[in-house]
Amino acid sequence: MAKRITTRKLVQMKQAGERIAMITAYDYPIARLLDEAGVHMLLVGDSLGMVVQGHDSTIPVTLDHMVYHASLVSRAAERALVVADLPFLTYQVSAEQALQSAARLMQEGGAHAVKLEGGGEMAHTVRRLVDSGIPVMGHLGLTPQSVHALGGFTVQGRTRNAAERLLADAMALEEAGAFSLVLEMVPAEVAGLIRRKLTIPVIGIGAGPDCDGQVLVFHDMMGLTSGYIPRHNKVYAQLADVIRQAAAAYCTEVAEGTFPGDGQTIRLKPEEREALRDLLEEAPATPAR
Repeated sequence: MAKRITTRKLVQMKQAGERIAMITAYDYPIARLLDEAGVHMLLVGDSLGMVVQGHDSTIPVTLDHMVYHASLVSRAAERALVVADLPFLTYQVSAEQALQSAARLMQEGGAHAVKLEGGGEMAHTVRRLVDSGIPVMGHLGLTPQSVHALGGFTVQGRTRNAAERLLADAMALEEAGAFSLVLEMVPAEVAGLIRRKLTIPVIGIGAGPDCDGQVLVFHDMMGLTSGYIPRHNKVYAQLADVIRQAAAAYCTEVAEGTFPGDGQTIRLKPEEREALRDLLEEAPATPAR
């Protein structure tokens, strides 16, 4: 069995110039496959609100939802580090609230670390969690839980003031003890600057190639998302087409009576059939197929 990826290992990868691969996961079978594929981190993201639950934002996702999905993923991951999102308003009220929420994600959900959104204003909370033995990943740039305050899903850090604020927030999170940072929808040049300034790994999503690693949403990269596809996403497989074709073939075979066939049918042994002959002969006739 391969050794578990740890937060220390991720820092070592940054120092060695090794890129880090992270993908979202929300259930046991997908997490198992991604783990076997060699993904370094599995993110149980509150993005499940959009790609699993069908909402138009992450806001409706509850802590109970996150605990449940984290428990599925953590049971599957033998090698990858499992990071679970703290959902909307489960950590912003106070550091103690954040500690209680994070404790549930780790104790009940089996997560190895938690992720939260916010910059310098969250530094005290990050420090409180880290001091309690909870690894924390930060999240800056486009922060989906604040999408309404940000005015939509827009690129962050385009101006000098905005870039300087992002850098200051990133350094504050590192100083508070965060083991890594996600940068979402940030110009590549700004993301590269932040990556060079930090000693912790910077994981990009829509932040260009000059990051220590990348993260994508599973449903987006596997072609399972309908409608708008973010520019930063790359579709590595068209699983939606495969699923539709397989389901359509199944429906056709059921309608034609070709499924189940002999290979999927259990028959009585001759002696069993003989013992049930009188019962079977009493069965009413069925319409011809």
